[in-house]
Amino acid sequence: MTQIDFYVLPRDGSLPVVNAVGRIAEKAVSRGHHLFVSVSDEEQAHTFDNALWTFRAESFLPHALIEDDRKELVSIGWSEPPLEQNDVLINTTGVILDYFSRFSRLAEIVAPDESSLASSRNAWRFYRDRGYSLTKHDL
Repeated sequence: MTQIDFYVLPRDGSLPVVNAVGRIAEKAVSRGHHLFVSVSDEEQAHTFDNALWTFRAESFLPHALIEDDRKELVSIGWSEPPLEQNDVLINTTGVILDYFSRFSRLAEIVAPDESSLASSRNAWRFYRDRGYSLTKHDL
């Protein structure tokens, strides 16, 4: 069963979503995981792609857009990932993804705005009511 973690960003906006994703991805990659970062659309995918190259000056996080068809440890996309990707899913979309349960782990990113918080509360209830083990992390 998928292990689900909610990562709640600080209310003061001091940690942008892309930096939180970078931190989580960096830690997961260092432990040998492959990740799919789900974003809302192509524009947001390009924003994440550019930002992950420079989110920390002292690190390197190999990644690619899913449309590039390159096999990297971190893939970024706005549609369903290829079937061979099933290790770690990072969800930045604010919606429950139909394919989440095929992944071993799911990281739900919770932005500090009211809309994201409300969506995350609904997602928490959805997963909890289906018996998933949930953990909350305040970043």
